[in-house]
Amino acid sequence: MKETRDFLEALGYPGGDLYDLPTSTKRFPDGAQYRVELPSVEGPRALAATLEEIDRYGLTVHRVSQGSGIMLLTDDEILEMVDMCEGRGMELSLFVGPRGTWDISALPLTTAGKALGIRHEGADQLVYAIEDLKRAAHLGVRGALVGDEGLLLLTKEMKAKGVLPSDFVIKCSVQMMAANPVSVKIMQDLGADTYNVPTALTLPKLAAIRQTIDIPIDLYVEVPDNFGGFIRHYEIAEFIRVLAPVYIKFGLRNHPDVYPSGMHLEATNVALCRERVRRAMLGLQMVQRYYPDAVTSPLGAADLGIPTRGR
Repeated sequence: MKETRDFLEALGYPGGDLYDLPTSTKRFPDGAQYRVELPSVEGPRALAATLEEIDRYGLTVHRVSQGSGIMLLTDDEILEMVDMCEGRGMELSLFVGPRGTWDISALPLTTAGKALGIRHEGADQLVYAIEDLKRAAHLGVRGALVGDEGLLLLTKEMKAKGVLPSDFVIKCSVQMMAANPVSVKIMQDLGADTYNVPTALTLPKLAAIRQTIDIPIDLYVEVPDNFGGFIRHYEIAEFIRVLAPVYIKFGLRNHPDVYPSGMHLEATNVALCRERVRRAMLGLQMVQRYYPDAVTSPLGAADLGIPTRGR
């Protein structure tokens, strides 16, 4: 086994999970160790409620993300969200639209086929996804979630050829499910700007991933039920120390499946967003209690995918 571990190390990978939990010396470009993300902000009314609660609790939240998809928001709704986030210096990340589970194929819904997840089936779905990204960028959005390795590579090509702005932040969805240092490094090489790791990885496993990659890790510290329902608030201080640069992401336990969302679920979404901010407040109190010297970014950091109508 030592020979195999030595082989991995010679290739630049850890020879195993890092049980010594080394302190990460990597940082965001502005020197920060951590930032905060709130997911499942499904539309402008949900975003307005989220911002209202953020102000009430006095929190700094760097990124809001959405799961229903660009294709299910009107231009006016996207522009409203763009204006709200631009005014705050906050990143807005919208999910790319059609994916496997919304197509006519039954495979992603079968017991064995669930591994296909939200990947794009066929070339046409890649075309539709690219159209979604182009539309969002035209409306001022500067960040999106992707869930397919092929689309991830295409976003890298789109930025290189000017089809997407060079500062457009590509965030890999938790549903990509790469869970070891080599697999996540492949995602970085394909063009990921930030990677959402699976929700049930231990700190030693996460530390090995951090040693291997340089991009920020996105990490659920409270997890929706369909991804495990874990609440890992007491680990937040160590997540920051070991995994910097890291986005601390507050999902919500007992969260009903609201994807794809719309006006028929708006009251539910607003209530979920308000409670999600409260949970973030509880988690960030853990940072103040157990790692008060941890460094976070100010709003408006240059590498955030802050939307704007002006470019």
